[in-house]
Amino acid sequence: MFDLSTMITFLTVVIGLFLIPGPAVLLTATRTVQSGRTAGIMAGIGIAVGDCLHAALAALGLSALLLSSALAFQVVKFAGVAYLLYLGIRALRERPADPQLPAVAPAHPVKSFGLAILAELLNPKTALFFLAFLPQFVHPERGATVWQFLILGLLFALLGAVYTSLIALSIKPLSRLVKRISWLHRWSSKIIGSIYIGLGLKIAFQQR
Repeated sequence: MFDLSTMITFLTVVIGLFLIPGPAVLLTATRTVQSGRTAGIMAGIGIAVGDCLHAALAALGLSALLLSSALAFQVVKFAGVAYLLYLGIRALRERPADPQLPAVAPAHPVKSFGLAILAELLNPKTALFFLAFLPQFVHPERGATVWQFLILGLLFALLGAVYTSLIALSIKPLSRLVKRISWLHRWSSKIIGSIYIGLGLKIAFQQR
């Protein structure tokens, strides 16, 4: 269903995005500090569940679009490329700033899980990201598109859950390490921007 080069590109981009502290990492870290490791892990899993639901919605909607019009699906893919380029340029132009931990009250692990799912589901930026990101790795000629979307979304969510769990389990040594590599805070937006722009340009030129 997926060729090796598509899967390597997908995994490389996803891992690259995870390595830069984002909202999921900050929320997991905050829950861990305030409510313990179990709450942090459950928050990360909740975010992953929310990502799975976003991916499922994107799979159903975009697969239906493909069935109605292959041209419309290509338009969506190029719109996604444009959105990724926009995200990249905006990230490159952002002023460097230290990441701020979100203000959240201490919560039981089960509550942390539920609140994380809700927060991720209600985040419109996540929905837009999946609509722009996933179609770039879907190829209708290689099988049912809905399964391609679902597999990619599940991989994204699983990698995210593993990564945030590792963050929760090692938050204390990581916090000391982060203090020693303060340059990461200054350059994180530039790195993320380069990833988005690189992916957008790669896909755009591949399709021509």
